[in-house]
Amino acid sequence: MAAETPRARDDAAQENGTKDTTGTIGAAGNEPEAGRRDGPDAAHRRPEGVDDATVEATGLVSKALETIERARGHLYSFHQLTGTADLILGEAVEKLREAGHTAQAELLEREIVGRNVLPGRWTFQVVEDYNATYYKPFTAAEERIRRELVAGRDHLYEAEMKEERRTRHHPEHRALP
Repeated sequence: MAAETPRARDDAAQENGTKDTTGTIGAAGNEPEAGRRDGPDAAHRRPEGVDDATVEATGLVSKALETIERARGHLYSFHQLTGTADLILGEAVEKLREAGHTAQAELLEREIVGRNVLPGRWTFQVVEDYNATYYKPFTAAEERIRRELVAGRDHLYEAEMKEERRTRHHPEHRALP
């Protein structure tokens, strides 16, 4: 993320008279909608007194959490793929036995089927430990920081970026649904 937030760039443009940021024109581009501004909803507007550096910093904390969400998804994929492979291997053991390959079936059954992926742990335990040790504390800390610094609002940086990048009065660039 750049040091200058989208809102700061938009404010500078407004001061220079280079961009319409009034936020009062309706979706049709000619009349204001009754009681509705053409901009983000209250949940996506920065609270009074919050500076650019705070919006950027909280945005980075949230971006880190989004990355952790992806990592956690991969961990669940690991869990499900490993479990599926173990079940398929169990079927292979049965087929080896039926084909008369008892020694090979016994090797797989004894050494691999149901084996721990880490000492004393199956994948569900790895997921549980990750959630308890890292994921839940991370989500709690991110939520606390947003609550303390930006009134709990989420995606402020992105909301301001949307305002900067969208084409005002274009029907496919509306601020709200």
